Amino acid sequence: MKFCFAIVLSILPAMAAAQDYVRVSDEGTFLDLMGQGDLTHMLYNITVKVMPDGQITGDALGWPVSGSWSWQDGYFCRAMDWGGDEIPYNCQLVEQKGDLIRFTVDQGAGRAAALRLR
Repeated sequence: MKFCFAIVLSILPAMAAAQDYVRVSDEGTFLDLMGQGDLTHMLYNITVKVMPDGQITGDALGWPVSGSWSWQDGYFCRAMDWGGDEIPYNCQLVEQKGDLIRFTVDQGAGRAAALRLR
């Protein structure tokens, strides 16, 4: 089941074409967005809170999520634990389209996951 969460986060389809999203390139804008609510994906029962103090909390598929994050050179860098399984450190491109926030691993070179702010 935990493997499913990693797969879900890596293959969640982007909700629209890349040109519809706007890059979030500074930490202040990112923190303003994260202050608007939790990151959610209702289909996969994901609710994650990215806190201004560098912590990540929440749950996914019934398992707790915890971790830490920092903003480095225009990227959201995080390491997490999901129900006892490590999700390795990775720096991600962040983009916004309305209440959708898209995270693309490997500084934008990898797979993307779009989560809704609620």
